[in-house]
Amino acid sequence: QISKMFGTVVVGVGIAGLARIRDLMNPMPSSPSEHLKLIGFVSRRSFGNINEAKQISLEDALKNKDIHAAFISTENKSHEETIRMFLEAGKHVLVEYPMALSAKAAHELWEMAEQKGKVLHVEHIELLTEEYKQLKKEVAGKDLVKGTLHFTGSVLDESKSGFPAFSGIARLTWLIDLFGDLTVTSATREKQKDKNYSRMTVHFQTANKKPLTWIEERGPGMRREKKINFCFTSGCLENFPEAPRSSVGLFMQDQNLFAKKLLGQVSKEELAAEKWRILRCLDLAEVIQQYCEEPEKIYS
Repeated sequence: QISKMFGTVVVGVGIAGLARIRDLMNPMPSSPSEHLKLIGFVSRRSFGNINEAKQISLEDALKNKDIHAAFISTENKSHEETIRMFLEAGKHVLVEYPMALSAKAAHELWEMAEQKGKVLHVEHIELLTEEYKQLKKEVAGKDLVKGTLHFTGSVLDESKSGFPAFSGIARLTWLIDLFGDLTVTSATREKQKDKNYSRMTVHFQTANKKPLTWIEERGPGMRREKKINFCFTSGCLENFPEAPRSSVGLFMQDQNLFAKKLLGQVSKEELAAEKWRILRCLDLAEVIQQYCEEPEKIYS
């Protein structure tokens, strides 16, 4: 049997894009990633070559018959348009989260991928970290009473990264993956423009009507960290469980998963569950944004 090879292009060479180029050029031995072959990369800046990878134009990337898949690592606000172009050109797509900055766009793109019979894969390395895998084991089978996930980080340029419910969708993904479907009960946002500070507070209910809170806080010099406080009938979890270091990098794990999908090695059930989770989180992100942006309601 001739091994099937998929030509790939990396679009955008920020931190993620450079990691993608590195991993595509050095696939894990005997992993699904060996079926991916980097043809080149696209960037608005001019690089010439990065290692052995050569820069190609967007036009060439879309037209080239040897390119079967695109890795999209551009800024959040251009994900939607870039995914659309590559799907229209008949290419498979891997995109960094969030796949789009509106739920409507996400649903449309997903439908388009299905109509064209192409894989649309959204990177979720936050679910692949050892820290998270341990946390998930720890939470499994416990009854939640209430919980909080509080994220802090440095300032983001929202014109590029989108509303915090979208740029921070990794946190929302954790909550849905840990506790099942959620409903937004309220959401507010405090902004201090002069201090470049922003804090979004979202209140959810689980299917069993238990309260969960997500706080996304960003300001100059704030350390990137997550704090948890999950209380169960059996006690509270306030620190992350000890986790080993993984021998396989997160982007490489994600790349292997994408390659498995291209090779048809992921079950329909897994694909359906993942689709539900991704679109559900984007739907909720939009609800959160609407709550935060609507003017104060005055009830007479």
